[in-house]
Amino acid sequence: MTLSRARALGLIGAAALLPSCSGAAGDAVRIGSKNFTEEFVIAEIYAQALEAKGLKVDRSKFNLGSAQIAMAALEHGDIDLYPEYTGTMLIEVLHRAPLRDPKAIFETVRAALSKRGLVVLAPSPMNDSQALATTQAIAKKYGIATLSKLAPVASQLRLATIPEFVSRADGLPGLQKFYGGFRFADVKSYDIGLKYDALLQGSADVATAFTTDGAIAANDLVVIADDRHFWPAYNVAPVVRAAVAAKYPQIATVLKSVSPLITDVAAQKMNYAVEHDKADPADVARTFLKAHAL
Repeated sequence: MTLSRARALGLIGAAALLPSCSGAAGDAVRIGSKNFTEEFVIAEIYAQALEAKGLKVDRSKFNLGSAQIAMAALEHGDIDLYPEYTGTMLIEVLHRAPLRDPKAIFETVRAALSKRGLVVLAPSPMNDSQALATTQAIAKKYGIATLSKLAPVASQLRLATIPEFVSRADGLPGLQKFYGGFRFADVKSYDIGLKYDALLQGSADVATAFTTDGAIAANDLVVIADDRHFWPAYNVAPVVRAAVAAKYPQIATVLKSVSPLITDVAAQKMNYAVEHDKADPADVARTFLKAHAL
C-alpha cells in the first residue's frame, strides 16, 4: 500500500455531484471510478469523450471505493472500464515490488492484466505520485529543484507532513536511506488538509504532497523533482475489459486522443476547481474537453 491518497470527497456529498446514468446498461459502456475527486473528474472525461463520439455511457458505478473494489468490479463484468494508476496496478493489484522506470511499470501491468482479460490503454503523462513541495521563494533561496539538492540542505529547513510519512519505508525513512541526508531541522505532522497551510503561512519550508494536488497550481508551489526516481510512477490509464475493447474499438481510439492531454498541471487545476471552488466534476470535465476541442 502507498501512503493514503486522502484527497477524497465525503461519499454522500461526492455521489450527489455525479450525473445520472446515460443510456441503458445493456447498450452502454459502463464506466466506473474510485471514490475521490481526481477519479470522478477523469472518469467523467472518459465518459463525455465517448459520448461525443456516439457511444452510450452508464455512470451508475462511479464512486466504487478502493482499487481492489474497482478492479474486482471490472474483472467480474460489473463495469467495462475505469481509470487506474500504473503504480497502484503494479503494487496493490498485482502485488509486485515497486519499479523505478515508468515505462517498465506500464509494460508490466499491461502484460500481466492482459492475461486476466483486461486491456490497459496508454497512460496519461499525469503522474499522481508522492512528492515534496515548497514555495517559489524557498526553492530559489536554497536552489532545491531536485530531491538530490534538497537532501543535504534539509537540516536548515522545516517539514510539514502527515503522520504516516514519518515512519513508513516509502516516506521519510526511505528518503533518508535512498538519497542520504533529509535530516530536517524540524518535522511536524498535520491533518492532511493543513500541511499546505503550514507551508503558506511560514510555519514550514517544505511539505509532503501528491503531484496533482490542487493546492500546487493554486498557490504556484514548486514540486521538487524526484530526480533519482525513489517513488514509483502513478500515471493514470484507462483499463478496459478486453471483450468490450473488441466490441467497441472506438474506445481505444477516443481515449488515445484524450489521455495525452491529462497532465499534472491540468489535473491540479481540475482537482482545485472541485475541491476548492465546489464545481461539479462533470462540469469540470466538460470545460476540459471543450478547451481541447473534444
